[in-house]
Parts: sequence; C-alpha cells; structure tokens
Amino acid sequence: MTTATQQQLPTGTWNVDATHSQVGFAVDYMGGTFRGFFSPVEATLEVAEDGSVELKGSAQAAAIHVLDENLSGHLLAPDWFDAERTPGIGFSAGDVTRDGDNLVVDGELTIKGITKPVELKGTIADPIADPYGNSRIGLTLTTTIDRTQFDLNWNNPLPSGEPALSNNVTLTAELFLVKA
Repeated sequence: MTTATQQQLPTGTWNVDATHSQVGFAVDYMGGTFRGFFSPVEATLEVAEDGSVELKGSAQAAAIHVLDENLSGHLLAPDWFDAERTPGIGFSAGDVTRDGDNLVVDGELTIKGITKPVELKGTIADPIADPYGNSRIGLTLTTTIDRTQFDLNWNNPLPSGEPALSNNVTLTAELFLVKA
C-alpha cells in the first residue's frame, strides 16, 4: 500500500547499483561508536502506475566489512550472525509514504531468521539521467533496532558492570538505484 502525500515515487522497476550502495551500522561500544557495513547488497524498488510499491533488499552476513579480520570472523560465528546456518539478512516493505524528498517506509527486517517490523525514515532524490543513458535515483533510509530482538546477544561487561556494547544499533541504507 502506498500513501501519496506530496507526490508519488517514480514509477518502474529500479535495481540497485551494488558498486555504489551499502548498508551501514553504528553501535555504541566502550565509550565510542563502532561502525561497519554490508556490501554488496541487493535491492529492488518496484513502483506501479497505480502507486503501489514494493521495496526489497538483502545482504549476506558474510558481506560484513569491519576493520579487523578477526572481528569479521567473530561476527559470522553463532553468537552473532551465525552465518553458516542463517546466511541472509533481508528487508521487505509495501508501505511507503513520500512527502517531498522525505520517505517513511514501514516494513519487515529479518536477521538470523527472525523477522520484526521496522520503520525507516529517509530521503529520495528525483530521477536524473547519468552519462551512460540510465535513469537513476538515490535513496537513503535509517532506522534503529534493538539487536537483542534478533538474537544478537553477545556482550562483555565493563569493570563498572555496564555492558561494553549497546543494544541499540542504527542501520543506514545508502542505495543508488537504476531504472530497469
């Protein structure tokens, strides 16, 4: 279902330009913010003439990028993403509201085989023609999830007794989409 407020999304099928797109994460960790990202990602935005919308995206857990190879291995282990048993991370939505350049997307996020509803907010750029004859749009969406709802429970207590890692994780999808 699509709710049009100011204007509809650009119609057609829009496929991700995986070279320029990524899904990042940020989480508070021991007094700072730890960041990483998933790349490559897959995503498709389909907008019908009647305004109905379907947005789908996915990444493999093994596509995680952090600055330490040993940490990458730990994140793929059973106490994190359990990539051997649950290799995929997915998102799907059929409810998108556009108000000018602003979007609200209500969908479902699946991590470790657990699916939960999420609301993403962000922006969309109007279509532009690129130098190669393609029509492109940019889409940036952000949400914050509680990682423990997806069975991502690892933590390590600090000497004060507080956890080293926050449960709240901010996810940001930065997608370049090309009209099919």
